[in-house]
Amino acid sequence: MSRFPFVVVVLAVAVLLAGCSKEDTSAGCDVDVASAQLRQQAHAAGLPGCATVEGGDTDLPDVSLPCLGSDGAATLAGVKGPAIVNFWSSSCGPCVKEMPALAAFDKEYGDQVAVLGVDFLDTYPGAAIDLAGHSKVRYPSLADACGALQDTDLVIQGLPQFVFVKADGAVEQAAGGVDSVDALVGLVEKNLGITLERSGS
Repeated sequence: MSRFPFVVVVLAVAVLLAGCSKEDTSAGCDVDVASAQLRQQAHAAGLPGCATVEGGDTDLPDVSLPCLGSDGAATLAGVKGPAIVNFWSSSCGPCVKEMPALAAFDKEYGDQVAVLGVDFLDTYPGAAIDLAGHSKVRYPSLADACGALQDTDLVIQGLPQFVFVKADGAVEQAAGGVDSVDALVGLVEKNLGITLERSGS
């Protein structure tokens, strides 16, 4: 049997894929991260909604992103420092391991440093909400299922990744993958230039 037809099919697929730009992929992406079912799931998981924030003075993109599991949207440019923005995905193994440490950090130090998640390039919002619930996350997450941030100057080289927002709006980036609250405290103090105080101290 000739292999020629198979080669033709492979070449045809390659040509089609080559013609698909990032914009085409984004335009064809339609993921509802706040359906009625997901809102109910997020409420049961204890995942809070997002404050609607637009614009701002940070060095982060002014791109509106929907809130994971609730109505509303916000922009990263509107994040007020000092803050941590954690980019994660439910399909990312290191993100799964890291999230309980982030939740514990937020519980201990959230009044000093705000924590915000961004569920990035994750087309399974239900799985993302489940992960946040199991990790006892009590900080909100935006969702960029279709990669809108890829068309900005913000470079996400891998997951998990942190963006630290200073009080003056300047930002620092660092690889994620922390395994303890103490490790995260070290990153926060180094990248935000602040000293954290334990509750009750």
